[in-house]
Amino acid sequence: MITDSYNRIHNYLRISMTDNCNLRCFYCMPEEDYEFTPASRLMQANEIEALAKIFISNGVDKIRLTGGEPLVRKDAADIILALSKLPVALTMTTNGTRLDDFLDVLKKAKMHSLNISLDTLHREKFQLLTRRDQFEKIINNIHLFLKNDFHVKVNVVMMKGLNDNEINDFVAWTKDEPVHVRFIEFMPFSGNKWTSNKVFTWKEIIEVVEQKYKVIRLEDAKHDTAKKYMVPGHKGTFAVISTMSAPFCAGCNRMRLTADGKLKNCLFSKTETDLLTPFRNGEDILPLIHQSIQAKAKMLGGQFTEDFAHIHAEEIANRSMITIGG
Repeated sequence: MITDSYNRIHNYLRISMTDNCNLRCFYCMPEEDYEFTPASRLMQANEIEALAKIFISNGVDKIRLTGGEPLVRKDAADIILALSKLPVALTMTTNGTRLDDFLDVLKKAKMHSLNISLDTLHREKFQLLTRRDQFEKIINNIHLFLKNDFHVKVNVVMMKGLNDNEINDFVAWTKDEPVHVRFIEFMPFSGNKWTSNKVFTWKEIIEVVEQKYKVIRLEDAKHDTAKKYMVPGHKGTFAVISTMSAPFCAGCNRMRLTADGKLKNCLFSKTETDLLTPFRNGEDILPLIHQSIQAKAKMLGGQFTEDFAHIHAEEIANRSMITIGG
């Protein structure tokens, strides 16, 4: 098992397949003309499989593939199918633009659950947020995967003054379709123009929903990051990931492997541990994994607290979200 100094067992690994993406969401990717990591510095397909096996042999039983956009990799299908043969629950976070090309692959991989990022239900606003005209494609792919009995979670980064007026539109979506909406509090990363007054909190979101609906609080599993709710009679559910206003660090079981093979023990960690270089040199990387997780801070990378109103984003040492992995 992989544990930290607070006796948290880490059995969940998020693997970023690439920092490349075909959208340009401002809160994730700092600039339109972004310099992506050269292919030679990325983990290769066989390296991703080999590293995953090391983590699995030490207690990891869930892997989430992320990016960037994982499905823009030319060998994405090979990676997915290779990992699907391992004794691990496999899932993925995607922007949904290429899902129709991968329906058969994901079925073959028995990947039954997907997280799809979609921050607005309005085409014009989507184009403003992402700088790309892909709204209809994503909506159609969500419907395609619901029709094929996938468990679809829609990730919505909630930003005050930008899309907070759509909260109940998203909740209304859960009425007739089994879609599971997850509102995510806006988090600070390098270059994403975060300020505390843009954070629309968990409690504020619930207050908005309760103005229109009666809601039922659902039971959360031990390691859940989302506080789950449903409206009686709705086929789907909604939830809030309250990273800023009510962190869930006490139950954290997650590790992150960046596309260039660096291990981050927390989304907000200042430091990271290079696994790819020593792995390519034939070294035993297991001690490095244990050292990294043992050094994990109690909460939020040791960089700030839930008193987010006093955070100075420019003082936080971290990567941009796209280079960490969603």
